[in-house]
Amino acid sequence: MNIVGKRNWYFAFSLLIIIPGVISLLLWGLNLSIDFTGGSEMTFTYPQKVNEKIASDVKNSFADQKIQIISFQESSNQVTIRTKGLSSVQDDALVKDLQKRDGGVTQEQFETIGPVVGSEITTNALYAILVATVMIVLYIAWAFRGVRKPMSSWRFGICAIIALLHDALVVLGIFSLLGHFFGVEVDSLFVTALLTVIGFSVHDTIVVFDRIRENLKRNLTGAFPQVVNDSILQTLVRSLNTSMTALLVLFTLLIFGGESIRWFIVAMLIGIASGTYSSIFNASQLLVVWQEWVDKRQKRR
Repeated sequence: MNIVGKRNWYFAFSLLIIIPGVISLLLWGLNLSIDFTGGSEMTFTYPQKVNEKIASDVKNSFADQKIQIISFQESSNQVTIRTKGLSSVQDDALVKDLQKRDGGVTQEQFETIGPVVGSEITTNALYAILVATVMIVLYIAWAFRGVRKPMSSWRFGICAIIALLHDALVVLGIFSLLGHFFGVEVDSLFVTALLTVIGFSVHDTIVVFDRIRENLKRNLTGAFPQVVNDSILQTLVRSLNTSMTALLVLFTLLIFGGESIRWFIVAMLIGIASGTYSSIFNASQLLVVWQEWVDKRQKRR
């Protein structure tokens, strides 16, 4: 199986997935939750299953109080609503109005997050991703310092980061599209999922890279593309099996995990699938492209 020889097809497929998401990010960005923008979230529980009349009463109550609803979610006998920041006085007035419409309703949760907290979460998330990226490059460059010349350990680190960015852009782009067309919000759990995806992507990439390094030591005269292709084939089954076990667990959580972690699980599913693809079909192929470019430059001299 000549995987390396078809690398342009893999690059084209990656661009086909990434470009719509990048356009969406530039045009619409992400649909940020109150974790980032600040606001209030409240949950109301009813003694019976939420129906159209209850949903209408809740929306009318908010309209009467002149409070704009940012998101409205129904789950069995509960209604979760997000709005701009509300005071305790406004919340008390809402609860009283809803109890007039239906005496069995109770408020399970009321939480207000100020814009300062939202800004801190955003800044810390960006710092975390930046620091993690730099540390990954440095670690891979150090771990692969004994690689055979003319290969450079820094190339392994940089190619791993490009694959990592591929996975991050896939997840961000898809959630930008989901946010614009389906109202899916990005919260602090999404940041956790993104960082986990980054770690998983690098882990999978290093498995392939390590096999390339070992094969370079054994095969001192073989062509580099062939060494990379052999290394991919030797690690392919392991990479797929590792990813499939993780995906099966995530699918189970998606079915039984509940509403609160649904989009966290979706982000993980997308990221791990993308990470497996990029480790096999992108990161290693980039090493080949880079080495061929270096070889051409040396021949011209």
